[in-house]
This record gives sequence, structure tokens and C-alpha cells, in this order.
Amino acid sequence: MSANSISPRKVETAVASADILGETPLWCDRSRKLWWIDIDGRLHQSFDPATGAHHVTSYACQFLGSQALTADGAHLLARDLTLHHRQTVIEVERGLDNRLNDGRVDARGRLWIGTMDNQLHRPNGALYRVTGDGQVVRIFDDVIVTNGIAFSPDHRTLYFTDTRRYRTFAFDFDLDDGVIRNRRLFADYSASQERPDGACVDVTGGLWTAFFSGGRVVRYRPDGTIDTVIPLPVTNPTCLCFGGSDLKTLYLTTARKFLDQQQLSVEPRAGHLLAIHGVAQGLPEHRFG
Repeated sequence: MSANSISPRKVETAVASADILGETPLWCDRSRKLWWIDIDGRLHQSFDPATGAHHVTSYACQFLGSQALTADGAHLLARDLTLHHRQTVIEVERGLDNRLNDGRVDARGRLWIGTMDNQLHRPNGALYRVTGDGQVVRIFDDVIVTNGIAFSPDHRTLYFTDTRRYRTFAFDFDLDDGVIRNRRLFADYSASQERPDGACVDVTGGLWTAFFSGGRVVRYRPDGTIDTVIPLPVTNPTCLCFGGSDLKTLYLTTARKFLDQQQLSVEPRAGHLLAIHGVAQGLPEHRFG
């Protein structure tokens, strides 16, 4: 079955943010804003599509690795190797040349988040489960770069990507017990060394994945076959989510990182927050705690 291709002309610029390494977009149904970060710029940002307002807050850390919405309406921010929520600080890992990277909250309010090697080649990272009371459990290690954490709509599958191993995996997920089993290969790009990055799911169970250094977004059916490809006007898309009042706008974060001046001159939208309307409908994000 061949994949559909969506014209790059449908890709709009939502915010000309010029992020070094934009990541982790999340739609908040309470504030009706799209929130995302610039990891290397250490910026937490919001965009209000109703007014066009773009708000930026900077943080004093080496990396602002990811974020999650919280039950009390605030945000959980991953700063280096610790999680910060108001006055609470949760240490996830210590002692390694790592940082926190991609994460996602499940339907019971637990955060599944991983670490990554700052040198991008050593298997120093791990996947963790963090509960609202601050309990941190290591699920597995031997990870180079954690990415693409997402849950199927029926809460029975967890997706996980190791970008620098060029593979996406699927696990059976027990929502009640918070346990994963039966690790299996979902998508394998180890031969071409293409880099699957951030991901999200839609209401029918499709997994949408951004390809860093690959200039495209793809949608996988639950059986792992690809049914949609969206070529992008940027080389480095990083992550994506559905937003808007009807959750029918696909928002994409992108990066200027690793692009030289010649590449940047022909990619004026590199690092911007992009939007594509009407390709699918997403699901509300769960909240930590």
C-alpha cells in the first residue's frame, strides 16, 4: 500500500522563533496555547493562536530538556538531570554526562522520560517512570538518545525511539500497573541511519514521527506501515503534537542546530514553529500528578 504525500505548501509558519533546538510541543486545553521549548536556548515558550501572542521565559541551566503539563495547571520542566515543578525538584539521574530528553505523561499521570548521552554516541541513557509523589523508577538502560515516547489511544502500547540507534520500538503497556513488556521493533532505519525523533499519536492510532536531518514527517499505521509523508521546508524537524480547539492542527518544532550558514540561508524557516491544518485529529495531553 503506497503512502500519501502532502504538499509542503500546506506547511505554515506559526511563530518565527528561530530556535536553536526547538522541542516538545504540547497543546494546553486550559490556556488554549501551544507550549514548547528551545533546549539549547533554555527557553520555555507559548503561542496563542487566537491572538498571535508569543511569550518566552528563559531558565538558568545548561539544557531545558523537555516539559509536561501538570494537574494543577503549571508545567513540569526538565532542567539538565532534574525535574522542576513550582518548588518541587525531582532528581532523575546523576553522575553521567547525560541530560533529560523526551518524555510523555500516561493516563494515570505518570511521566515516562528518558535521558541521553551528551556526546550522542554512548549508550549512557535510560528510560524512567516518575510518579506525582516524586518516585523515580528506572525501566531500562542502554539508550543513546531517548525520543518518540507516545501512547496508543487505547493505552495498550508505548512507543519509544532511540534516535541514534535509528530505531523505534513498541511495548505492551499495562496502564493500571505502569509496566511495559514485549519489546519489539516497530521501525528500523539502522541501514540508512535516518533519525526518527519526536512523535505523537492521533485519534485513530496513527503514530506521527519527525525525522531530524530528514526534512519530513511520516504517519505510521499501528502495524508499522507508512501511509502519509509530509515533506518539509526545513531539514531538522524535531517533534510534533496536535493542537487548536479541535486538535486538528499539527504543530512542528524545528532546529537550526547543526546547519551551517549556507544551509540556513536557503532554509529561512529553520528553527521556527510550523503548523499544518487538517491532516488528522489528535488527543488531549495527560497531566503529570
